[in-house]
Amino acid sequence: MAKWIRSTDFIDFSVANGVATVRLNRPDRRNALSHDLLREYRDALLEADDLRAVSVVVVEGAGTDFCAGYDMKASYARYASEADAPEGTYRSGMGSFDDDAWKLERYAELLRTPFDLHKPVIAKIHGHCVAGGTDLALYCDLLIAADDAHIGFPATRAMGSPPNHMWIYHVGPQWAKRLLLTGDVLLGRDAAKLGLVMQSVPAVELDAEVARQAGAMASLDPELLACNKRIVNLALEVGGATVMQRLAAEMDARAHLTRAKRDFDADVQALGFKGAVRKRDEPFGTGVARPSW
Repeated sequence: MAKWIRSTDFIDFSVANGVATVRLNRPDRRNALSHDLLREYRDALLEADDLRAVSVVVVEGAGTDFCAGYDMKASYARYASEADAPEGTYRSGMGSFDDDAWKLERYAELLRTPFDLHKPVIAKIHGHCVAGGTDLALYCDLLIAADDAHIGFPATRAMGSPPNHMWIYHVGPQWAKRLLLTGDVLLGRDAAKLGLVMQSVPAVELDAEVARQAGAMASLDPELLACNKRIVNLALEVGGATVMQRLAAEMDARAHLTRAKRDFDADVQALGFKGAVRKRDEPFGTGVARPSW
Protein backbone atom coordinates (compact mmCIF):
# COMPACT_ATOMS: atom_id res chain seq x y z
CA MET A 1 0.00 0.00 0.00
CA ALA A 2 1.50 3.32 -1.07
CA LYS A 3 1.66 6.23 1.33
CA TRP A 4 1.53 9.12 -1.15
CA ILE A 5 0.25 7.64 -4.41
CA ARG A 6 -3.53 7.84 -4.71
CA SER A 7 -3.94 6.84 -8.35
CA THR A 8 -1.83 5.82 -11.35
CA ASP A 9 -4.07 6.59 -14.30
CA PHE A 10 -1.41 8.68 -16.05
CA ILE A 11 1.90 7.54 -14.54
CA ASP A 12 3.68 4.28 -13.79
CA PHE A 13 5.77 3.85 -10.65
CA SER A 14 8.29 1.13 -9.90
CA VAL A 15 11.31 0.54 -7.66
CA ALA A 16 14.30 -1.71 -8.32
CA ASN A 17 17.81 -1.77 -6.84
CA GLY A 18 17.46 1.56 -5.09
CA VAL A 19 16.12 3.39 -8.16
CA ALA A 20 12.51 4.56 -8.46
CA THR A 21 11.20 5.08 -11.98
CA VAL A 22 8.36 7.54 -12.57
CA ARG A 23 7.07 7.12 -16.12
CA LEU A 24 4.67 9.59 -17.70
CA ASN A 25 2.12 7.26 -19.25
CA ARG A 26 -0.08 9.05 -21.78
CA PRO A 27 1.61 7.84 -24.97
CA ASP A 28 -1.52 8.46 -27.02
CA ARG A 29 -1.20 12.16 -26.09
CA ARG A 30 2.62 12.12 -26.28
CA ASN A 31 2.61 12.48 -22.46
CA ALA A 32 1.06 15.95 -22.61
CA LEU A 33 0.74 17.46 -19.14
CA SER A 34 -2.73 17.67 -17.67
CA HIS A 35 -3.46 18.72 -14.10
CA ASP A 36 -4.39 15.14 -13.22
CA LEU A 37 -1.11 13.78 -14.62
CA LEU A 38 0.90 16.39 -12.72
CA ARG A 39 -0.88 15.59 -9.46
CA GLU A 40 -0.02 11.91 -9.89
CA TYR A 41 3.54 12.86 -10.89
CA ARG A 42 4.00 14.88 -7.70
CA ASP A 43 2.58 12.09 -5.55
CA ALA A 44 4.87 9.50 -7.15
CA LEU A 45 7.93 11.69 -6.58
CA LEU A 46 7.02 12.19 -2.93
CA GLU A 47 6.49 8.42 -2.58
CA ALA A 48 10.01 7.86 -3.92
CA ASP A 49 11.49 10.53 -1.65
CA ASP A 50 9.82 8.98 1.40
CA LEU A 51 10.72 5.34 0.69
CA ARG A 52 13.89 4.17 2.44
CA ALA A 53 14.41 1.63 -0.35
CA VAL A 54 14.94 4.45 -2.87
CA SER A 55 18.10 6.50 -3.33
CA VAL A 56 17.64 7.92 -6.86
CA VAL A 57 14.63 8.74 -9.05
CA VAL A 58 14.43 8.49 -12.86
CA VAL A 59 11.70 10.37 -14.75
CA GLU A 60 10.90 9.14 -18.25
CA GLY A 61 8.10 9.10 -20.82
CA ALA A 62 6.23 6.17 -22.34
CA GLY A 63 6.01 5.86 -26.12
CA THR A 64 7.73 8.02 -28.72
CA ASP A 65 8.29 11.18 -26.65
CA PHE A 66 9.41 12.29 -23.23
CA CYS A 67 6.75 15.01 -23.08
CA ALA A 68 5.20 17.07 -25.87
CA GLY A 69 4.11 19.94 -23.60
CA TYR A 70 0.97 21.00 -21.82
CA ASP A 71 -2.32 19.37 -22.79
CA MET A 72 -3.79 22.37 -24.58
CA LYS A 73 -6.91 20.48 -25.68
CA ALA A 74 -7.75 19.84 -22.02
CA SER A 75 -6.79 23.40 -21.09
CA TYR A 76 -9.06 25.04 -23.66
CA ALA A 77 -11.90 22.72 -22.62
CA ARG A 78 -11.32 23.58 -18.95
CA TYR A 79 -11.32 27.31 -19.68
CA ALA A 80 -14.61 26.94 -21.53
CA SER A 81 -16.20 25.05 -18.64
CA GLU A 82 -14.96 27.65 -16.18
CA ALA A 83 -16.50 30.38 -18.30
CA ASP A 84 -19.85 28.54 -18.09
CA ALA A 85 -19.69 28.15 -14.27
CA PRO A 86 -21.63 30.52 -11.99
CA GLU A 87 -19.77 33.81 -12.08
CA GLY A 88 -17.53 34.54 -9.12
CA THR A 89 -17.38 31.02 -7.66
CA TYR A 90 -13.74 30.25 -8.46
CA ARG A 91 -10.92 31.81 -10.45
CA SER A 92 -11.04 31.36 -14.21
CA GLY A 93 -8.11 30.63 -16.50
CA MET A 94 -9.57 33.28 -18.82
CA GLY A 95 -10.18 35.75 -16.00
CA SER A 96 -7.95 38.53 -14.72
CA PHE A 97 -4.17 38.82 -14.81
CA ASP A 98 -4.10 37.77 -11.16
CA ASP A 99 -6.34 34.75 -11.83
CA ASP A 100 -4.02 33.59 -14.59
CA ALA A 101 -0.86 34.06 -12.49
CA TRP A 102 -2.48 32.22 -9.57
CA LYS A 103 -3.32 29.21 -11.75
CA LEU A 104 0.16 29.15 -13.29
CA GLU A 105 1.67 29.16 -9.80
CA ARG A 106 -0.42 26.12 -8.82
CA TYR A 107 0.95 24.21 -11.83
CA ALA A 108 4.46 25.39 -10.96
CA GLU A 109 4.18 23.92 -7.47
CA LEU A 110 3.57 20.49 -8.98
CA LEU A 111 6.32 20.79 -11.59
CA ARG A 112 8.89 22.05 -9.08
CA THR A 113 8.66 18.90 -6.95
CA PRO A 114 11.95 17.33 -8.21
CA PHE A 115 13.84 20.47 -7.20
CA ASP A 116 12.47 20.21 -3.66
CA LEU A 117 13.05 16.47 -3.24
CA HIS A 118 15.98 15.43 -1.06
CA LYS A 119 16.92 12.62 -3.45
CA PRO A 120 18.48 13.21 -6.89
CA VAL A 121 16.19 13.06 -9.92
CA ILE A 122 17.40 12.15 -13.42
CA ALA A 123 15.33 13.11 -16.48
CA LYS A 124 15.71 10.59 -19.32
CA ILE A 125 14.79 12.51 -22.48
CA HIS A 126 13.90 10.97 -25.81
CA GLY A 127 11.79 12.11 -28.74
CA HIS A 128 10.26 15.51 -28.06
CA CYS A 129 10.74 17.43 -24.83
CA VAL A 130 9.03 20.70 -25.67
CA ALA A 131 7.09 23.53 -24.00
CA GLY A 132 5.74 22.16 -20.71
CA GLY A 133 8.03 19.16 -21.16
CA THR A 134 10.99 21.48 -20.64
CA ASP A 135 9.29 23.01 -17.59
CA LEU A 136 9.16 19.50 -16.16
CA ALA A 137 12.64 18.37 -17.21
CA LEU A 138 14.60 21.46 -16.19
CA TYR A 139 13.54 21.06 -12.56
CA CYS A 140 15.27 17.67 -12.47
CA ASP A 141 18.83 17.48 -11.17
CA LEU A 142 20.48 15.74 -14.12
CA LEU A 143 19.19 15.64 -17.70
CA ILE A 144 20.41 12.89 -20.02
CA ALA A 145 19.08 13.01 -23.58
CA ALA A 146 19.17 11.03 -26.77
CA ASP A 147 21.34 12.70 -29.42
CA ASP A 148 18.29 13.14 -31.67
CA ALA A 149 15.87 14.41 -29.00
CA HIS A 150 14.16 17.74 -29.73
CA ILE A 151 14.24 20.14 -26.78
CA GLY A 152 12.76 23.65 -26.73
CA PHE A 153 9.76 25.89 -26.24
CA PRO A 154 8.09 26.63 -29.64
CA ALA A 155 5.04 28.09 -27.85
CA THR A 156 7.02 31.30 -27.22
CA ARG A 157 6.26 32.20 -30.85
CA ALA A 158 2.64 33.03 -30.02
CA MET A 159 1.28 31.59 -26.81
CA GLY A 160 3.31 33.08 -23.97
CA SER A 161 6.53 32.77 -22.01
CA PRO A 162 7.76 29.72 -20.06
CA PRO A 163 5.85 29.84 -16.75
CA ASN A 164 8.88 28.16 -15.15
CA HIS A 165 12.22 29.71 -15.99
CA MET A 166 15.28 27.56 -15.41
CA TRP A 167 16.74 28.38 -18.84
CA ILE A 168 19.06 31.12 -17.64
CA TYR A 169 20.67 28.76 -15.12
CA HIS A 170 21.46 26.15 -17.76
CA VAL A 171 22.53 28.06 -20.87
CA GLY A 172 23.14 31.66 -19.77
CA PRO A 173 21.48 34.84 -21.06
CA GLN A 174 22.38 34.80 -24.76
CA TRP A 175 21.27 31.25 -25.53
CA ALA A 176 18.23 31.63 -23.29
CA LYS A 177 17.25 34.60 -25.44
CA ARG A 178 18.17 32.81 -28.68
CA LEU A 179 15.83 29.94 -27.85
CA LEU A 180 12.96 31.87 -26.29
CA LEU A 181 12.92 34.69 -28.85
CA THR A 182 12.53 32.21 -31.71
CA GLY A 183 10.96 29.14 -30.14
CA ASP A 184 13.53 27.01 -31.97
CA VAL A 185 14.48 23.64 -30.51
CA LEU A 186 17.88 22.08 -29.94
CA LEU A 187 18.85 18.54 -30.81
CA GLY A 188 19.96 16.57 -27.78
CA ARG A 189 23.61 16.51 -28.84
CA ASP A 190 23.68 20.31 -29.17
CA ALA A 191 21.73 20.79 -25.94
CA ALA A 192 24.49 18.83 -24.18
CA LYS A 193 27.24 21.02 -25.62
CA LEU A 194 25.41 24.15 -24.46
CA GLY A 195 24.63 22.76 -21.00
CA LEU A 196 20.85 22.63 -21.39
CA VAL A 197 21.21 18.93 -20.65
CA MET A 198 24.14 17.30 -18.89
CA GLN A 199 24.85 14.63 -21.50
CA SER A 200 23.56 13.10 -24.71
CA VAL A 201 24.08 9.63 -26.10
CA PRO A 202 22.80 7.72 -29.15
CA ALA A 203 19.13 6.87 -28.65
CA VAL A 204 19.85 3.12 -28.51
CA GLU A 205 22.22 3.72 -25.58
CA LEU A 206 19.95 6.02 -23.55
CA ASP A 207 18.35 3.39 -21.32
CA ALA A 208 21.68 1.77 -20.48
CA GLU A 209 23.45 5.07 -19.77
CA VAL A 210 20.72 6.34 -17.45
CA ALA A 211 20.62 2.95 -15.68
CA ARG A 212 24.40 3.05 -15.26
CA GLN A 213 24.48 6.52 -13.72
CA ALA A 214 21.41 5.96 -11.55
CA GLY A 215 22.80 2.65 -10.33
CA ALA A 216 26.14 4.18 -9.43
CA MET A 217 24.49 6.92 -7.38
CA ALA A 218 22.12 4.42 -5.77
CA SER A 219 25.16 2.65 -4.32
CA LEU A 220 25.85 5.70 -2.12
CA ASP A 221 24.31 6.72 1.19
CA PRO A 222 21.04 8.53 0.27
CA GLU A 223 21.55 11.02 3.09
CA LEU A 224 24.95 11.92 1.66
CA LEU A 225 23.35 12.30 -1.77
CA ALA A 226 20.81 14.66 -0.19
CA CYS A 227 23.58 16.81 1.31
CA ASN A 228 25.30 17.26 -2.02
CA LYS A 229 22.11 17.88 -3.99
CA ARG A 230 20.67 20.35 -1.54
CA ILE A 231 23.75 22.55 -1.15
CA VAL A 232 23.70 23.19 -4.91
CA ASN A 233 19.95 23.87 -4.91
CA LEU A 234 20.27 26.15 -1.89
CA ALA A 235 22.90 28.12 -3.80
CA LEU A 236 20.38 28.53 -6.63
CA GLU A 237 17.74 29.67 -4.16
CA VAL A 238 20.09 32.17 -2.50
CA GLY A 239 20.84 33.47 -5.99
CA GLY A 240 17.15 34.09 -6.61
CA ALA A 241 16.03 31.00 -8.56
CA THR A 242 12.91 30.50 -6.45
CA VAL A 243 11.85 34.13 -6.81
CA MET A 244 12.50 33.86 -10.55
CA GLN A 245 9.87 31.12 -10.83
CA ARG A 246 7.22 33.38 -9.30
CA LEU A 247 8.23 36.13 -11.71
CA ALA A 248 8.11 33.65 -14.61
CA ALA A 249 4.48 32.82 -13.83
CA GLU A 250 3.59 36.51 -13.79
CA MET A 251 5.47 37.13 -17.05
CA ASP A 252 3.59 34.28 -18.73
CA ALA A 253 0.31 35.77 -17.47
CA ARG A 254 1.39 39.10 -18.98
CA ALA A 255 2.29 37.38 -22.26
CA HIS A 256 -1.22 35.92 -22.40
CA LEU A 257 -2.54 39.48 -22.77
CA THR A 258 -0.54 40.20 -25.93
CA ARG A 259 -1.92 40.60 -29.45
CA ALA A 260 0.06 37.49 -30.48
CA LYS A 261 -1.85 35.31 -28.01
CA ARG A 262 -5.22 36.80 -29.07
CA ASP A 263 -4.39 36.16 -32.72
CA PHE A 264 -3.31 32.60 -31.96
CA ASP A 265 -6.53 31.89 -30.04
CA ALA A 266 -8.50 33.24 -33.02
CA ASP A 267 -6.56 30.88 -35.29
CA VAL A 268 -7.38 27.98 -32.97
CA GLN A 269 -11.07 28.79 -33.38
CA ALA A 270 -10.78 29.07 -37.15
CA LEU A 271 -8.22 26.37 -37.96
CA GLY A 272 -8.17 24.06 -34.96
CA PHE A 273 -5.18 23.77 -32.64
CA LYS A 274 -2.97 21.82 -35.06
CA GLY A 275 -3.77 24.22 -37.89
CA ALA A 276 -2.94 27.22 -35.70
CA VAL A 277 0.38 25.64 -34.74
CA ARG A 278 1.23 24.99 -38.41
CA LYS A 279 0.54 28.64 -39.24
CA ARG A 280 2.60 29.78 -36.22
CA ASP A 281 5.60 27.61 -37.06
CA GLU A 282 5.70 27.96 -40.85
CA PRO A 283 8.07 30.99 -40.94
CA PHE A 284 10.68 29.07 -38.91
CA GLY A 285 11.27 26.20 -41.34
CA THR A 286 12.64 23.17 -39.48
CA GLY A 287 12.66 25.17 -36.25
CA VAL A 288 15.95 23.60 -35.17
CA ALA A 289 18.69 25.87 -33.83
CA ARG A 290 22.09 24.96 -35.30
CA PRO A 291 24.94 26.20 -33.11
CA SER A 292 28.28 26.69 -34.86
CA TRP A 293 30.95 24.74 -33.02
